[in-house]
Amino acid sequence: MNISPTFLVLVCLRFLLAVLPLPGRNLLKHDHQLSSPLTSYLHLNEGLWLLDNNIDPYMGGTFHHSPLLLSLFSTIVPPLPVVWAVSDGIGAWALLCIWRARQGLSFQKGTKSNVENLIVSVYLLNPYLLLPSLALSTSTFENTFTLLALMFASQGKVSSALLAIAFAVHLTPSSILLLLPILMVLLSSPVSNLASPRPFHGSLKRIPFLFGEFTLYWLVLVGAACIITGGNWNWVRASWGASLTLPDLTPNPGLWWYFFTEMFDHFRPFFLMVFSVHLVIYIFPICIKFQHDPLYAAFLLVGVLGTFKAYLNFRHPIITILLHLHAALLLPLQHVLWVSEGRGNANFYYAASLVMGMAGGAGLVDACWAGMRIAVGDAKVWAEEKVDGEKGKGKVVWWEVVQQ
Repeated sequence: MNISPTFLVLVCLRFLLAVLPLPGRNLLKHDHQLSSPLTSYLHLNEGLWLLDNNIDPYMGGTFHHSPLLLSLFSTIVPPLPVVWAVSDGIGAWALLCIWRARQGLSFQKGTKSNVENLIVSVYLLNPYLLLPSLALSTSTFENTFTLLALMFASQGKVSSALLAIAFAVHLTPSSILLLLPILMVLLSSPVSNLASPRPFHGSLKRIPFLFGEFTLYWLVLVGAACIITGGNWNWVRASWGASLTLPDLTPNPGLWWYFFTEMFDHFRPFFLMVFSVHLVIYIFPICIKFQHDPLYAAFLLVGVLGTFKAYLNFRHPIITILLHLHAALLLPLQHVLWVSEGRGNANFYYAASLVMGMAGGAGLVDACWAGMRIAVGDAKVWAEEKVDGEKGKGKVVWWEVVQQ
């Protein structure tokens, strides 16, 4: 297996961060910007304590984690930081495999080490991923299962991909947005065909069977969760229902909490439905527009989730990067001023959340534009290769391709 030294060094560094007694680690666990009520390590520990004392964790309304995580950390492994480090390492490896599959490479073939080093570094050193992981947020596991699903789909491993996305959907129901592009990757290829569109390699008639297999895995996980809770279905309302009904309005970088803090109760059900359906409307337009590059469609839908989920490279790179930096500075500052110092009010913190939402939206728009520009550039190269040099080096046919 051909793995770059940079990957090994960064993974070892991540393990070192997990075992060292870092100052301020407990502060990270209490930071609402790094973990939500659905992913908080403190809530997870509370649920484990209740379970050890034969108390149903889902009765109090504060525990929102999946019973599978409850069973994992109560019977198999303790909730130690090294578990999160392992998850980060697996996620980085999966991302590397996705890139290699997209390039038509394997671990046995020669690869562009500089690009791979950049990919691994951006993932393992990304503060938006590293800090929540150091805070022991269970969102780390959701990210890993999502990357594993995309990796297995890129490698054509049907059952493994569907099982991984079933785990991701079980942990966070909003991950269902990624099911369609994953099915499309399984039916076609992780390599982009935007420049020279071609039909799927597999038959569209396979989609019902693939969806049926996914449903089977998902039902098995639901059954396992029910067995863990002794046949009690309270966990469904407490975990899955929390992402739809928003019972905890703890301030976070998401766009939901402040809106529903100010909402009149009789309007709440309608707007909860609107906010939830809003996520769904992106699936078909993105999948249709990028039907010849479903892996890129999955990437864009991951961005949609990261921007609009309840609990949370480009055309204009300077603006987008500055928006992210602005939000990264404003969020902790306003959080300290409002929550810790008691100065100002919720409007200040929510304004920083809006800047973060704008940064995510700008990144999505720029990513769509970049994807189409890459496709146009690839189409130009493809057209020029298809035309004989005596006919103007492909300029006429290149224009026809662009027009199509």
